[in-house]
Amino acid sequence: MKNYKYLFGPVPSRRFGRSLGIDLTPYKTCSFDCIFCQLGRTTRKTLTRREYVPVPAVIKEIKHWLKTDGNADYITLAGSGEPTLHSRFGEVLAFIRRESTIPALLLTNGTLLYRPEVRAAAAQAGVIKISLSAWDQRSYEHINRPHPQLKFKQLLTGQRALRQQFQGRIWMEVFILQGVNSAPHDVEKIAALARTIGPDQIQLNTAVRPAAEEFAVALPEKRLEKLAQLFDPPAKVIAQFSAKRTANIQANENTIFAMLQRRPCTAGQIAESLGMHRNEVSKYIGKLIRTDQLRAERQGDNVYYLGASGRKGQTIK
Repeated sequence: MKNYKYLFGPVPSRRFGRSLGIDLTPYKTCSFDCIFCQLGRTTRKTLTRREYVPVPAVIKEIKHWLKTDGNADYITLAGSGEPTLHSRFGEVLAFIRRESTIPALLLTNGTLLYRPEVRAAAAQAGVIKISLSAWDQRSYEHINRPHPQLKFKQLLTGQRALRQQFQGRIWMEVFILQGVNSAPHDVEKIAALARTIGPDQIQLNTAVRPAAEEFAVALPEKRLEKLAQLFDPPAKVIAQFSAKRTANIQANENTIFAMLQRRPCTAGQIAESLGMHRNEVSKYIGKLIRTDQLRAERQGDNVYYLGASGRKGQTIK
């Protein structure tokens, strides 16, 4: 199996089946610093669009994967940050559309969609997943912690313009957190705004994986299912509360678990040691925590993971 620099997976996804990821930005280069981000806090918050990674090298890897594997439900622009910050992300989407029958999926926070050139590039995708977890500027700043130049009205303007111009499918993710945006009257405000955008499907998610902030706490599945009814049409709960495994998933979980039984590590250390992408690592860690095999301990700005049976206060280096 070839180790790619810009491709990762395919990884199992409840929403997207078997998804091949393409990472177009360095770690945590984003216009948001969401309190619920599974990859931790943003280290480079920016609105600067440039060619963060070379497109010819990315396309070369996609070509190789299509020839040697080519088995996935989606090829997804996602990874360590916001893919629309890459100035040539549309060319990558266009290549996938031209060279593969696998649909191209763009996962975006939607912050740059108010720009016509970003919408034009995004339109090369078959499916676009946008995000809406706030209802006004104050909640936007608390939940998503956007770049200081970003305004909530811009986010709505861009998403509405995309809906008017884009003929493909638009899925909207609404991330709900206990005590942050879980009150029914706040969710109703989000639902009302979602109706003005008109996505094809609304998906409710919560922090089932370790989040950037400790106060970003998951909402129980039954609560999410009840809140889903506030949307028109009703939203779909996509948070993966169960821990189903295939043989490959089980093997990766066993490898990570064995490592953490020996020594506490951060997600970044696990990814580097095992040659995995942080998105893959976060999925496996999330399942191991939900099945009470791992626990997390915060040390300063870092979160370390260790076996749940490990002694409290075990030295973390």
